[in-house]
Amino acid sequence: MIEYLAANMWQVWAVVAILGLILELSSGDFFIICFSIGACASAIVSPFAGIYVQLAVFAAVTAFSIFQVRPFALRYLHRADEDRVSNADALIGQTGFVSETVRADGFGRVAIGGDDWKAVTREPNDLPVGTHVRVVDRESIIITVETIDKR
Repeated sequence: MIEYLAANMWQVWAVVAILGLILELSSGDFFIICFSIGACASAIVSPFAGIYVQLAVFAAVTAFSIFQVRPFALRYLHRADEDRVSNADALIGQTGFVSETVRADGFGRVAIGGDDWKAVTREPNDLPVGTHVRVVDRESIIITVETIDKR
């Protein structure tokens, strides 16, 4: 087995690159992807060089990626988004319409961007189907909505 891996190190580097890409999906800060870039470079040189050269290429390309590629990617992909919202928090401020009557003392459903959310309202009256609403708060998977004033 060791002889096979030594003869086919590109497969090991490919696995390292894929694992790095998978881990990058969970972090999103363009750091772990630099290791994937280094592993790809090492996979390319592995048929022509020994393990020490492969490790040197991995270290050099990873360091280059961290100091050159990562700042470039952050600058153009996360433009001044230090306090960017994500996932369900991005719903706050979105508008939609009531798809199932939202009871004043209970729940209903609101359609926003193709998704249907369980909703409550702080308003004293029920919100009938078709009412245009804005999301003002979120608690877990239940959103709080208010009617949009149409003047």
